[in-house]
Amino acid sequence: MRNVAIFPESGKLAPMKTIYLAVLLALSAAFLAAQTPVSPAAQAPVSPATQTHSDPVGYSYTLPADWQMLDMQPALPALRQQFEKDATTEVEKKGLECVQVAFTARRGDPPSVILAVTYSFDCVGMTMKDSDLPAFAMGTAAGLKKTWNIVDPYYGAYMLGSHSMWIERAKGNPIDHPETQKTLEVVCGILKKGAVCWMAFAVDDASLKTFEQAPVVFDGDAHAALVPHDALTKKP
Repeated sequence: MRNVAIFPESGKLAPMKTIYLAVLLALSAAFLAAQTPVSPAAQAPVSPATQTHSDPVGYSYTLPADWQMLDMQPALPALRQQFEKDATTEVEKKGLECVQVAFTARRGDPPSVILAVTYSFDCVGMTMKDSDLPAFAMGTAAGLKKTWNIVDPYYGAYMLGSHSMWIERAKGNPIDHPETQKTLEVVCGILKKGAVCWMAFAVDDASLKTFEQAPVVFDGDAHAALVPHDALTKKP
């Protein structure tokens, strides 16, 4: 795979560093989510039994009510500021500006965390095709290696209706916290208005199962689960 990302600069693809900065932003949000105290209202399931996040790029994602949805938007400006010094070109700065941590949810103690990162085509000023998905997704997954030890990764590709999807699952731990072992899963897809990558940091099989079996809607098409049971194949 070429060492490139998806953002154009004078008709050329930008360095993978753009994706790395976006992923580091998402990882910082995940770390904050893991440290956020659980609110009293999130201690037990509430009615209704599910909660849904709908995003402007064209998807919705539904989790059980015992997952605590966190509003990370107030923290994003400060998080972006941490990485702005590493964005040395205009295209890198634009990429960092356009990445959004669309939603963040956590459950348990120690917590499992699920988040979604989106890139609006209107913001970036370009449109991606299905053929761009592997480079985009692999760049996102590779960004995890900046701060995580990744072990035994598995990869897969599948379709949800007319949408191409890419998935990676691995074991891992933060480089500076080797005692914290989690299952990491990255799922990426391309919609009409933008690209989206989900990231799950699961401490148990139940959390990973919830992440994968969550109902989704892509560009108006409903699907019973984000990840089919046969989506993964072992890396050669």
